[in-house]
Amino acid sequence: MKSTLSEIQQRFDNEVERFSNLETGQISTVDATLSLELLTQAANACCPDAKQVLDLGCGAGNYSLKLLDLIPDFDSTLIDLSQPMLDKAKERLFEVSEGKITTIQTDFLNMELPDETFDIVVTGAAMHHLRSDEEWETVFSKIYKSLKKGGCFWISDLIKHDHPAIDQLMWKRYADYLEGVGGKAYQENVFVYIAKEDTPRSVMYQLEVLRKVGFSYVDVLHKNSNFSVFGGIK
Repeated sequence: MKSTLSEIQQRFDNEVERFSNLETGQISTVDATLSLELLTQAANACCPDAKQVLDLGCGAGNYSLKLLDLIPDFDSTLIDLSQPMLDKAKERLFEVSEGKITTIQTDFLNMELPDETFDIVVTGAAMHHLRSDEEWETVFSKIYKSLKKGGCFWISDLIKHDHPAIDQLMWKRYADYLEGVGGKAYQENVFVYIAKEDTPRSVMYQLEVLRKVGFSYVDVLHKNSNFSVFGGIK
């Protein structure tokens, strides 16, 4: 049985500080700092005059903070399952931005987004908690409708691969990476909570869903092992 939303929420409530490091990002994520840079630079390239940004599964606010280096003082809407994460993100953004900061504690399936409001939607290490095809399509459709024409949606996330042999290869590479940065016990612990909490999908699957819900342009910015940065423009 996969973790319930309340179980996932409880874990993240207790991990605020681990998610608050802009310099290293998450060491359990391959190319964490590069992915953060690529995602925010792409968002800036597509929408340099953005006024409204939505950060989904914002954690401690790293993606919004990094984007504020490029686009100052936009209005931020932060959504996360964990209230302590939202509190930390708001505190950090308040120190560097004159923009309005709105926090919403909810899950992606229950979130209600206004139509054609956001210039940029970003999400890091969050979409992999979605389960069924219906959930993926529902959430991607909500995001598409919430974007202004020309707005962009960029994702950095844990992924799987559709071909079993390739999937096995990439999980082996990821295991080697984790063992290299934290030892065997650390690798095993990360794999345990991935198996319990996460249901990642392949990049190809997600690009197909993005196109299905209406995105006119989709692209992959980076991919290494079981992590990728990709998204689309409305």
